[in-house]
Amino acid sequence: MKKKTEKRSKIEIESSIRGFILRQLIAHVTAENHIGKMIRSGELRKKLVEPKWRCPKAFQMKEIAMPDFTMELLEKKEEGRRDHILLQLHGGGYIGAMRNAYRTFAGLYCEVSRGMPVLTIDYRVAPENPYPAALEDAAAAFDWLLSEGWREDQILLCGDSAGGGLALALCMYLKDQKRPLPAGIIAMSPWTDMTASGPSYQENFTEDPLFGNTEDSLIYNRDYVGDSDPRNPYVSPLFGDYEGFPPMLLQVGSIEMLLSDSVQVAEKARKAGVQVKLSVYEGMFHIFQMALKLIPESREAWVEIGRFLEKIAPELLFKLEKNS
Repeated sequence: MKKKTEKRSKIEIESSIRGFILRQLIAHVTAENHIGKMIRSGELRKKLVEPKWRCPKAFQMKEIAMPDFTMELLEKKEEGRRDHILLQLHGGGYIGAMRNAYRTFAGLYCEVSRGMPVLTIDYRVAPENPYPAALEDAAAAFDWLLSEGWREDQILLCGDSAGGGLALALCMYLKDQKRPLPAGIIAMSPWTDMTASGPSYQENFTEDPLFGNTEDSLIYNRDYVGDSDPRNPYVSPLFGDYEGFPPMLLQVGSIEMLLSDSVQVAEKARKAGVQVKLSVYEGMFHIFQMALKLIPESREAWVEIGRFLEKIAPELLFKLEKNS
């Protein structure tokens, strides 16, 4: 028993060290210099030129052209599933387009779900296309899935940062249209409050290694809001009505300025009777899940996503386990 306790403590210490080192590295890169300012404001992301993404051999990717945007459907070549599909809405403060990190995310979603296909959309972004462009594109992608034979209760929404907020806004829009809702929502550090009114915007101002210590950052950007009311629930889903929403998993870091964006949504949704799992990862920063396998916290976050997805389709997963 003593050895097990020592081993567990050692793992916890290693986890803290790895997370601490990565936090310090991010803070160093985003420090008060030209490159750091471009990272925090999102300008670097808008100008980023990436190499062509190479689809892993176990997957196949299909590009789909829509009238106003493009989409990518990632599927496993073998042992894929057709009981559910994930609709991924990427982050980037509504000003950054799709990039390779989200193609990697799509692969991870497919893996932890034991083979669910993932549709990722490169929706229109601001300032050229402010609200409601992103929401219109998300709704169009949802309708495209229906036209392909998927049912609403087979579709799961997932997104990070602005994409997480967009997933909540899309569900809110469908609800207001009195349409059937998706099966569930996974949101990583969702940006839900364009008014920046939550307590963590002040409490974590000096702690957040990505957005902290300045108001010249992405989370104060209003290009997407345009002339709209920032309290519009389709812009800031924090201010919407969550009654009737499907089960939700919200993941967020304890030191990020957007912490209250998740905490307050979770509180509001629970009061409305929604099944909500809010996971606050101690010492973690905005979208720490992009660390993939580099730190234990990110690995655990993806494991948790897999567990959440297992609850969405328990019967099929039972059959998969029985036949494995």
